[in-house]
Amino acid sequence: MLTLPNLLTLSRILAVPILVFLLWKPTPVDYAVTYVLYCVVGITDYFDGYLARAQGQISRLGQFLDPIADKIMVAAVIVMLMASRKANGEPPILQDFSIIPALVILLREIIVSGLREFLGPLNVSVPVSKLAKWKTTFQLTALGALILGGALPAQHWVHVTGLVSLWAAAALTLITGYDYLRIGLKHMD
Repeated sequence: MLTLPNLLTLSRILAVPILVFLLWKPTPVDYAVTYVLYCVVGITDYFDGYLARAQGQISRLGQFLDPIADKIMVAAVIVMLMASRKANGEPPILQDFSIIPALVILLREIIVSGLREFLGPLNVSVPVSKLAKWKTTFQLTALGALILGGALPAQHWVHVTGLVSLWAAAALTLITGYDYLRIGLKHMD
């Protein structure tokens, strides 16, 4: 069912290779273009859910693809911010201790996805909590600020804002991940 909300979700998935390409060996201009694309992708994340609810077009395809689109985008951006060297040979944006919150976020996404897959056949729903929504907000803000920091290297505060938000997202990630795991463990033999 290719409704407008589902097309918006698919557009997020299709934007990931472009984000990866732009972050491969980025110049400040590449970071700026990536930041704009990242913001557009983030806006589609809001509107696909809003439109699906407002127009009564909530579908199984959308419910399946939406969290996958989010996880693919976040994982791809985190990996590229950890791995890619800037065009002038400078080190990656995420390095040293800033890799820790990035890995916490990636590992939690894998664990929660596996947990949802395990609980699905048991007809156990794990609803998204308010705290998980805050985690996502900090996570998306962090990645956006880190990308923007690459476009504005003289504005060190942008990069620092991204790192602080990333650590906050990682802390919330641990809390919400534990909540999901606690719920899931109740259904395991």
